Amino acid sequence: MKKIAFAASVAALAFSAASQAHFQLMYTPDSQHDAPATLDTKLVFGHPMENGHVMDMGQPEEFFVKFKGEKTDLRDNLEKVTWKGPDNSADAYQVKHKIRRNGDYIFGLVPAPYFEASEDTYIQQFTKRIVNKGGVPNGWDEPAGLLTEIVPKNKPYQIFAGSTFTGQVLSEGKPATGIECEIEFINTDIDSEANAFGKTVHRQPPASAIVAYTDENGMFTFGIPKAGHWGFACMGAGPETEHKGKELSQDAILWIEAKEL
Repeated sequence: MKKIAFAASVAALAFSAASQAHFQLMYTPDSQHDAPATLDTKLVFGHPMENGHVMDMGQPEEFFVKFKGEKTDLRDNLEKVTWKGPDNSADAYQVKHKIRRNGDYIFGLVPAPYFEASEDTYIQQFTKRIVNKGGVPNGWDEPAGLLTEIVPKNKPYQIFAGSTFTGQVLSEGKPATGIECEIEFINTDIDSEANAFGKTVHRQPPASAIVAYTDENGMFTFGIPKAGHWGFACMGAGPETEHKGKELSQDAILWIEAKEL
């Protein structure tokens, strides 16, 4: 246990024997906007780093945006779409949301639990994405109130390749210790007009999952090697462990965008 805690405190990377994880995407091309914009956001359940098959999403239980402490329910704005992966298609969702005022827009998703038949378990990934308008920070480091979530400790829209990113994993608002967080990046093109992933990957993905563990304060740190969209999935961080009589993993997901300096 001491070795695990030490590894977590220095954010050492490890490689698990598990295959690349299912990842709930919340994709919009840009995390920063100078002028008013309409965000085109895609909610897709897939395998972004290996560009594998995509899975059907059920009707989300929650989808909202928080701005200056005010929470707005966006479920009625969701539109169901068919998302095309490299070798199959699946149910996904999209939403278009206007941002006008300067500040941080924190988007939160609670998807319906997904049944993974091959493992006879359910997966529910509480997902966040933060978009800024006007360069004015005013809430990016605040919890969104999800049952489990990753709270960024660096501006998630101002991360540069070669720097580091630190997040704090919370479960029911409290730091979650010893949680394994898998790390992936979107490794293919995304066609937002056609609702589709590309057919190929940009670079060969690692042979096994990239992971870091949270320390006693729920913190983990990862060095960002390349520009792009990076996702962090902290597994089993939520308090509920059963759904419909089967095992349930409630995971905390956060997407950030890293750029070249």
